[in-house]
Amino acid sequence: MSTTQKMRNAFALTTAFAAAIALSACSSNDPLASPDQDNGATIVVGSQAYYSNEIIAEIYAQALENDGFTVDRKFNIGQRDAYMPELESGAISLFPEYTGNLLQYFDSETLARSSADVYGALKEALPEGLTVLDQATASDQDSYTVTGEFAQEHSLASISDLADISIPLTLGGPPELAERPYGPTGLKTTYGIDVDFSATGDTTVEDLVAGTVNVANVYTADPRIETENLVVLEDPESLFLASNVVPLVNADIAAEVAETINAVSAQLTPEGLVSLNVQSTVEEKSPAVIATDWLSANGLS
Repeated sequence: MSTTQKMRNAFALTTAFAAAIALSACSSNDPLASPDQDNGATIVVGSQAYYSNEIIAEIYAQALENDGFTVDRKFNIGQRDAYMPELESGAISLFPEYTGNLLQYFDSETLARSSADVYGALKEALPEGLTVLDQATASDQDSYTVTGEFAQEHSLASISDLADISIPLTLGGPPELAERPYGPTGLKTTYGIDVDFSATGDTTVEDLVAGTVNVANVYTADPRIETENLVVLEDPESLFLASNVVPLVNADIAAEVAETINAVSAQLTPEGLVSLNVQSTVEEKSPAVIATDWLSANGLS
């Protein structure tokens, strides 16, 4: 091969190599590229070892995948002491949380009670590197709940309406409720309502349905609210610490995932969360199936 031909071949190889680099650079800035193509990051979504929390985490994960993100799932981790270090280290990117309980984890002396106040205080209490996206109206918090029949008979919509009932009221709940600030003493101080207390423990809902108690301390996402036709009484004076579903996220990726996850939060309602839990506990559907159906029904798939 002549010297001239060797030079031509070398020039061609150099040009091709430069073109490949330029093409690669252009493709990485393609505005139509999906998020994982832009930065190669994998979003790690975690969940507690709690069926309701895992369903929400799966909804987050599928919504992100639908929008082109690469997602790893790290579910059924346990309680906050187990998963919070992984969030703070960045090993987990995104986690469904509950505003009131999370705020009390970081600030046990908080006086915030309403949904807006708790959310605002939580933003201030979070450690550096973590933030929250939009909270949902869906909640999983303490409530005072009655049967549908009892609510209709006495025209009950709010805790304050209990003051108009002439018959004796018996409040059922876990034994520790007797000493909690939102227990019988809190009811009297905040709403002027006197109740007897029955430590019903694990049978609280069963005792409410049976009529052993006529008011019960039930979590707002309990699927039996739907299956047993129970009514959660509104709490206009914020006796209970609000605990809305909220995405807890690594601050480094918050801007990337905000649009996708905030769209989920906007559609996640209190009644909707109860329905999701019914699908899990009664209909025995898997979190993956529940999440897929919910995203489709809400126009997010």
